[in-house]
Amino acid sequence: MSFIIEKEELLPLLNSRDIRICDCRFQLGSPDAGYNDYKKDHISGAVYFDLEKELSGQVQEHGGRHPLPDLETIKDKLESNGITNDTVLIAYDGGEGSFASRFVWLLSYLGHQKVFVLNGGYRAWRDAGYPIDSIQMNYMPTEYRIDLNEHVFASFRKVKDYTLNRPDDIVLMDSRESKRYEGIEEPIDKKAGHIPGAVNKVWTNVLENGYFKKKEDLQSNFTSIGKDKEIIVYCGSGVTASPNYIALKEAGFKDVKIYIGSFSDWISYDDNPIE
Repeated sequence: MSFIIEKEELLPLLNSRDIRICDCRFQLGSPDAGYNDYKKDHISGAVYFDLEKELSGQVQEHGGRHPLPDLETIKDKLESNGITNDTVLIAYDGGEGSFASRFVWLLSYLGHQKVFVLNGGYRAWRDAGYPIDSIQMNYMPTEYRIDLNEHVFASFRKVKDYTLNRPDDIVLMDSRESKRYEGIEEPIDKKAGHIPGAVNKVWTNVLENGYFKKKEDLQSNFTSIGKDKEIIVYCGSGVTASPNYIALKEAGFKDVKIYIGSFSDWISYDDNPIE
């Protein structure tokens, strides 16, 4: 199943009761900017999901800069916006692809079956002249059942075991830009480098002008990786790993997980080695 929907596909579905559009716009370092943008204008009928308040939990000693959210918090958010397990969810961000992809991965982890990222994001929708407004909708509360899909989640313990044993059937993939992977530059985290054994596949390479590349181009991006492998993707804090997760699935890889704590979690343990 594809995780990507085109704006032309969404347009005729805009007034359907069976879908919910989820605005995930966000700016790292300016946490109120996304919600302020949403209040100004958004795709008609959309509800807002905040990266740091709802799509992530409280930062603690371990878990990284954007740890998993409290399950009751995200459950309440879904229910209060009229979302059930059968609702078709369509997420968008400003066109970066990373914040909407984080939503898609998270809902997949919660066990949601029908969740998509809007290709091109809000910028593409707005530039096409499609319906936008500033109305904040109130939906009838519902009940939502979380059924965790552990097949898309890689724990710290699993990543640690990989670094110790280096099994041939697992690929650890670092999604950050090459200078961070190589340890040449580190603008955010307190240590530089990468988790031992990781290969580097920069997340921006799967996107072009805010759109995910076509399937054959995504497949070409990952030609060095066998499709029979289990792939564990990480980045700095579990956000920009998400476009690689979606791109791998679109390219036909079956067993793909995200290490949600990512590098910022890895380095929170003083004895963990770094390459």
